[in-house]
Amino acid sequence: MISNTSLHRVFSRTTCRRSIGLALGATIGFLLHGSFAWALQVSGLESPHSFLADPATNSYFISNINGETEARDNNGFITKLSDDGRITAFKFIEGGRGDVILHAPKGMAVVDQVLYVTDLDTLRAFDKTTGKPLATVVLPRPTIANSPQSLVDVAADGQGHLYLADQLGNAIYRLDLTPALTLSLYVSGNHLAGPSGVAVHPKTGHVVVVSYDSGKIFDITPEGTLTELVSNGFFTARFQNLSGVDFDRWGSMYVADATKGKIWRMMPNKKFQVIAEYLPSPTDLGIDRVNHLILVPYQDSNAAEVNGLESPNASSSDRAKRTLADYGFVEPLKSEKKGSPAK
Repeated sequence: MISNTSLHRVFSRTTCRRSIGLALGATIGFLLHGSFAWALQVSGLESPHSFLADPATNSYFISNINGETEARDNNGFITKLSDDGRITAFKFIEGGRGDVILHAPKGMAVVDQVLYVTDLDTLRAFDKTTGKPLATVVLPRPTIANSPQSLVDVAADGQGHLYLADQLGNAIYRLDLTPALTLSLYVSGNHLAGPSGVAVHPKTGHVVVVSYDSGKIFDITPEGTLTELVSNGFFTARFQNLSGVDFDRWGSMYVADATKGKIWRMMPNKKFQVIAEYLPSPTDLGIDRVNHLILVPYQDSNAAEVNGLESPNASSSDRAKRTLADYGFVEPLKSEKKGSPAK
């Protein structure tokens, strides 16, 4: 375990080859396959769903549902961390404080100065520096009365568009950011099987969606053509309930399986490998592409982790001999709920 004074190395020196597994308890943690370098744990959260890096400011955001996942209780909040892993504002944005409405925040994306957060049937926009509410976009009412809707993730393509995943409504929406916020239906249908995570491939610009109900992964072109990229075989069930997806700078894809407690990596050559398992319900993971870090929230365990990822050309001969720390037998680092809230 590393101390607070050493945490900056987690975010700035990710070429280390020593793998350290952090535990959420004495016997729960990462079972690593030589894919992670250093690690940092954030505990004391409240049903964290998404973990996002903002490279422009060297800061990080964690969305906290803080209650039932579909409750309109206006007590959700966003935690903000500095570049060295310190919590600078535990409740940086908080539902019910001032004019902020935030029920059950889940997916997040940053575009320029704006932090976008999915919240039930609404996308909310906040100033990422001050936390001030800027705008809201509400999903159109479903054609069938009382049909459920639940926005669980959002991703930006860097071209002025956001893509939103409506898990309960089996739909993907596209939001044009300019010249005005304009929402349109992108792809929909029961074949999406509960889209629970969305990301944009950094090289192709295609939208990738993972399903919660069937463990499928879809590829969608900018024009809206959908292809089933990966699915479970008839005799094998690699995935169960996928809950998050993101890419590193080289185009490798990372997906989290909430039920099986695994994180998979798919290389550009389409080969899969488990890089972590025996995890307590990982949800909407994120990748810090600048520092090559994987950010994993554990919604049911009120904690999150940051781990350094090896580059694709990392040599296995550089890896240190495994210790008990690789299997989670370490005392978790307690993060204090401190830091002034945004004004």
